[in-house]
Amino acid sequence: MTIYSVFIINKAGGLIYFLEVTPSKVEVEKTFSYPLDLTLKSFDDRIIVAFGQRDGIKVGHTILAVNGETIVNKQLESSGQLVMDVISNPDSYPLSIKFGRPRLSTNQRIMLASTFYGLFGIGCSLANSGGIESIEADTFKLHCYQSLTGLKFCVVSDPRRINVDAFLHKIYELYSDYALKNPFYSLDMPIRCELFDQHIQLTLDVERAKDSNNQQRSS
Repeated sequence: MTIYSVFIINKAGGLIYFLEVTPSKVEVEKTFSYPLDLTLKSFDDRIIVAFGQRDGIKVGHTILAVNGETIVNKQLESSGQLVMDVISNPDSYPLSIKFGRPRLSTNQRIMLASTFYGLFGIGCSLANSGGIESIEADTFKLHCYQSLTGLKFCVVSDPRRINVDAFLHKIYELYSDYALKNPFYSLDMPIRCELFDQHIQLTLDVERAKDSNNQQRSS
């Protein structure tokens, strides 16, 4: 029941803090025969699955390795061959391909924050409420707490995790104590406060200890 990431969005929709706690390591390696029954496309510096799902491989997964060779900028790391050239060549098969979800880039984190900010506003308008408190998917759950000043404190966790609200409020308390009271911090600007970072890590350590104790009791 892991916490994957913590991020804070200011009242204008800008990402002012992001911490990747535990990357969601979803990796699947399969051996394919020709032709490949997945539709791939080039996206930024990666090759991703655009259509077709099988054996744990899902749309959005990225090719991480081919025949055990790591992919860097859409090329095989050692030989420099383009991945798409290898995959489209019938002589390359049978072909072992590893798929997974890479870490978010800085631009993707900013896009994530701005997209959620827009969805939050839509939720407020449609439901005449305080906005989105959680979004649940098969592999994660996004939790959000909005302060009175419009800051959004968000946590992405395992969907089975409970009592995330208390953790969100704790992050808000840490922000109030160690970011707002820092004389060098400006409101709505990126948070670069060492004490805030340290206490976030301490709080996460406490959460991990709780998870470990719960697992021991249940086993």
